[in-house]
Amino acid sequence: MSFGFLGIQMGFALQNANASRILQIFGADVHELSWFWIIAPLMGLIVQPIVGYYSDKTWGKLGRRKPYFLVGAILSSIGLVLMPQADMFIAFLPALWVGAGMLMIMDASFNIAMEPFRALVGDNLRTDQRTAGFSIQTALIGFGAVIGSWLPYALTNWFGVSNETVAGVVPTNLILSFIIGAVILIISILVTIVTTKEYSPEELNSFEDQHEGSNNEHVGDEVKSSLFDIFDDFRKMPTTMRQLSWVQFFSWFGLFGMWVFATPAIAQHIYGLPYTDSSSSTYQDAGDWIGILFGVYNLVSAFYAFALPYIAKKIGRKRTHAISLVIGGLGLLSIYIMPDKNWLIACMIGIGIAWASILAMPYAILAGSISPKKMGVYMGIFNFFIVIPQIINALIGGPLVKYAYGNQAIFALMMSGISFLIAAALVSKVKDVDDVIQK
Repeated sequence: MSFGFLGIQMGFALQNANASRILQIFGADVHELSWFWIIAPLMGLIVQPIVGYYSDKTWGKLGRRKPYFLVGAILSSIGLVLMPQADMFIAFLPALWVGAGMLMIMDASFNIAMEPFRALVGDNLRTDQRTAGFSIQTALIGFGAVIGSWLPYALTNWFGVSNETVAGVVPTNLILSFIIGAVILIISILVTIVTTKEYSPEELNSFEDQHEGSNNEHVGDEVKSSLFDIFDDFRKMPTTMRQLSWVQFFSWFGLFGMWVFATPAIAQHIYGLPYTDSSSSTYQDAGDWIGILFGVYNLVSAFYAFALPYIAKKIGRKRTHAISLVIGGLGLLSIYIMPDKNWLIACMIGIGIAWASILAMPYAILAGSISPKKMGVYMGIFNFFIVIPQIINALIGGPLVKYAYGNQAIFALMMSGISFLIAAALVSKVKDVDDVIQK
């Protein structure tokens, strides 16, 4: 059911670890990076609620959610292939503009595919299965991200593919990695489409009837007929979602800062490079090492995801999430004091623990407060609290690095660590409806 997430996250990991480096190769300055990255959350803000709404209303030969997986996979694969090769279009537009456009296509397409996958887990699993379901999904996300993150380093160091760049041209190892990622993305999505059964609207209605009355947090169960009813759904969102929104805000504010500024921050702080360097061989080595580090935190998240259901059963989902966020925040903050690049692996272990919990616990808590009839649209609306903090960070992150941090991007990572700690503190305010029902 979640196998397609393996490919989606492989593509997402290639983007996260390498988009900043590619944009710098095409001419972007460090303090401009977050402005280019604003494309990603903007696409999520626009696309996911709309896709969630229409996927709730869709039923055809492919099913309810699966048509969106397929369209998203095809479009995101095109973006993956073309982004690192944006210099091909230099006769028509600057490579930086084309690269940013391909980043937009990738993000829009990832969003088309991603949220229906989360809704599918909510559709198909009972309340008592959802923590395990989202944890398994997180494990597959982790394994896919490991492959994507490590691929450029592996191609260079194991297969001898060049990572050298000249005159604004992306290294061969990155171009080949993105092509491989596109192929695996398509194949993994097709596995889910071919092998997964979806419940019909009639079956889902019967589940809703059985669940009705046990959870007074469900809202908006009447059938909607207009896309603009999303705004009404937003106004009527469950209390649990409102409380989780602040946890998500600070979690994703921190994640965005890490993804955007990890490469320049570590190139400066650990490798000792000036902030203007984006083309030297040492900088490319630093970029490849970032891929390894991102792979480490995703690998940790994949294994930690298997433990999450058991930990949550013992101490509760809220406490599990809060502790995981604290560990991740400390991991980010400790980057500042690490003596060399190898010690950064220890930091990634903590970040991986937080990442696994961020991908699983909020959704497991949220799903119990949502009507099955509205699973898609509310999962899409929940994405507002993922993309809005990223948009804010995108707007202020670059100026902060330039004017407040003196072009030292390492302090953007420190801000990310603080954000994780704030999110952990806010978890205590959340009402886990399923826990209340079970008690």
